[in-house]
Amino acid sequence: MLLRLLRNQTFIRRFSLAETIEDKTKVLPQILPKMGDTKVFKRKYDGRSKKRQWEDRRTDKGAGIRDLEEPKKTKVEEDLDLTADNNKIKRRKFCLLLGYSGTDYFGMQRNPNTKTIEEDLLHALHKVDLIDEDCYNQVQNMQFQRSCRTDKGVSAIRQIVSLKLKENIDIAKINEQLPEVIRVFGYKRVTKGFNSKTQCDGRTYIYLTPTVVFAPHEKEVSQKDFRLDDETFTRVNKLLENFLGTKNFHNYTSKKKPNDPSAHRFMKSFVMEKPFVNNGVEFAILKVHGQSFMLHQIRKMIGGILAVVRGLATEDLLPNSFKSEKVVIPRAPGLGLMLEYVHYDRYNHRYGSDGIHEAITWEECEDQVKEFKEKYIFPTIIETEIKEEPMIYWLHNKLARHAYDKEENESDNEGGDDEDEIKEDIVKNEETCKSNENKQENV
Repeated sequence: MLLRLLRNQTFIRRFSLAETIEDKTKVLPQILPKMGDTKVFKRKYDGRSKKRQWEDRRTDKGAGIRDLEEPKKTKVEEDLDLTADNNKIKRRKFCLLLGYSGTDYFGMQRNPNTKTIEEDLLHALHKVDLIDEDCYNQVQNMQFQRSCRTDKGVSAIRQIVSLKLKENIDIAKINEQLPEVIRVFGYKRVTKGFNSKTQCDGRTYIYLTPTVVFAPHEKEVSQKDFRLDDETFTRVNKLLENFLGTKNFHNYTSKKKPNDPSAHRFMKSFVMEKPFVNNGVEFAILKVHGQSFMLHQIRKMIGGILAVVRGLATEDLLPNSFKSEKVVIPRAPGLGLMLEYVHYDRYNHRYGSDGIHEAITWEECEDQVKEFKEKYIFPTIIETEIKEEPMIYWLHNKLARHAYDKEENESDNEGGDDEDEIKEDIVKNEETCKSNENKQENV
């Protein structure tokens, strides 16, 4: 305190001017109150803990340093840890080839409390211990993906799924856990980033139908009596050429506007094969190979052809349907629709001959595929057509009464034909489709 008083210039000046001791004692009370008013600045706390630099915070709550040290493992324990690391089963990326008859199923894609193809497939893989419980419940954990999404009632002759599996794959054991209408034919090791949907170049669908659907609408004829003549056969194939190349298929699906780029799709081929007779009824197969398809697109393409051939619409219906004007195209039943083949040409060109991976072709499985198709898929469709005649019913009750300027009800319970829902459409703009078309022409 005295030191602070001595440093104060006011105090020193007044104290020195006082002549007597009494005068000096009178100066002190005058100066001291003013000194008390003087603010003393303290150093602010900078937030750092008040501890020595060498001292660390204790988190052991009183435990000694020796207690914190991990005990050294014995040689036996080290060997056990090494063995456990070596015994970890690694999962690799594979693609599976499977076929199924979808007549009694609600489509390919897995849905809760619904009978689907994926549910039975995943259940079988879990049963044979190729996937664990976590992957069974959350398929994204094993990067599961299907090449195409088929709807209710639609079958597949060659469907591809990609996923991570353990390497000890036994096809026979998988098929033992599957119903007889679903079969896995083979598998191949693929690249780590392979995706069966996004790396697919194209899909081939076939549509099996009795040839009586091509009879003129005014002609009453039974399925067993009708036979397709060469002139009609040639005309149908000529009409199918209207769909080739890049076209705006906004009238062949639902909820698509003419200016939507995703409505432009590229069709490589569309033909009708030579008819054949089964159980006294003549059938024909229409085969279409396209880059991608929209919801109901193939069924509407079939419906448009049948309307023209039967004389219910003029041939101008097909070219006019690709214009911006709205035209309601009739939609054929979904019973005869099948996914026949999935194409991976670009993947095979890049990885098929690198010496490490295999091309995604299935020549070694063709005998099994053909046997399954002729035993489970074709007979189911043919028997249903002969006994229940769903195509005949559709011709007389829907196609004959179809209004081309009135939107039909899209929320039916029949099977769809596309691998993707509308919200999952792969957006293909017109320039991309045209470039693909040019590539096909140059091959």
